[in-house]
Amino acid sequence: MSTERKLRIVHCFRSPVGGIFRHVRDLVGAQSAAGHEVGILCDSTTGSEFEDRLFEAIRPQLALGLTRIPMRRAVTPADIATLGRTFLEMRRMRPDVLHAHGAKGGAHSRIIGTAMRVSGRRVARLYCPHGGSIHFDPASMQGRLYLGLERLLERMTDRLIFVSQYEADGYREKVGSPHCPTSLVYNGVSPEEFIPVETEKDAADFLYIGMMRDLKGPDVFLEALAFLREARGRTVSAHFVGDGPDKPAYLKQIARLGLERQVNVHDAMPARAAFAKAHVVVVPSRAESMPYVVLEAIAAGKPVVATRVGGMPEIFLDERDALVEPGNREALANAMLATLDDAARSSSAALRSQSLRARFSLETMARDMERAYRETIAL
Repeated sequence: MSTERKLRIVHCFRSPVGGIFRHVRDLVGAQSAAGHEVGILCDSTTGSEFEDRLFEAIRPQLALGLTRIPMRRAVTPADIATLGRTFLEMRRMRPDVLHAHGAKGGAHSRIIGTAMRVSGRRVARLYCPHGGSIHFDPASMQGRLYLGLERLLERMTDRLIFVSQYEADGYREKVGSPHCPTSLVYNGVSPEEFIPVETEKDAADFLYIGMMRDLKGPDVFLEALAFLREARGRTVSAHFVGDGPDKPAYLKQIARLGLERQVNVHDAMPARAAFAKAHVVVVPSRAESMPYVVLEAIAAGKPVVATRVGGMPEIFLDERDALVEPGNREALANAMLATLDDAARSSSAALRSQSLRARFSLETMARDMERAYRETIAL
């Protein structure tokens, strides 16, 4: 890391769950270890006991503190009060760098960063969509609203950070060519995550782990399990791990499809603990940017079945033809069965892990992010 002056960095995002939270925790750890003072501002109404434990683990690294305030996903009149409180908290933390993640966190922090500049505090305003608004259909009313807001907020942005080329291309296509500098910084995983995970003796066939929301495709995963039983005559087992707003609907779907004996449902848990519970990890997403769960599973030496969305092809490279059409339960089921029955799946997964190590490391991510910070401050 750089030997230049240490920075005061605040990460602002809405929901402390899933890949964005993982990304921020990794940056907090690396930046704190490099001597920077780091803080977090995020929503107080989402997350579970699992996320509370994750916050406690990184609290000693947060020299600028952890601030949690209500921050709703949708645009509402309550955002005005949230902006006021956020401004007071940001002014207290006096950041050199305000790093926003996701659409809602990006809106709040860039407005606040601009207000801080007006009040005399020069702060670098960086924004990473992490997919976010880029997933919207530009032809829909909601898409026009959110993508229009992205274009407007770009005027308050000093640098855009993209975690995949897909995300960068999607921004240009749906929002427009950026008027500010941009950086491509891939997500990274730590050296410890490349230690292979040993599969439990009584492991299930498949694992879904992730946010319980339709965007991530857990409903397609459940439909694929039912298809294997009904159309292929294979009754397979699975673990279904995670929390999220649509989880009650998936529990009803499990009952409706008669999957109660095949599927074990769990609350959120550490990814590597979940990986040990199954032979094959399935990522059935309808949309992604650069999903951590895929990087984590590959690094751990797990066979992975994934959909052809977002930055997935940037991970799989020469194997991208093996990726599955999103939302297609039959295609997903066939790929799951082919992987489960592949006698060479373990050796193939080990080779994929070795390839990943050179391209998606935590050290590279932290180095490239600090370079982006310092180049932005110097503008």
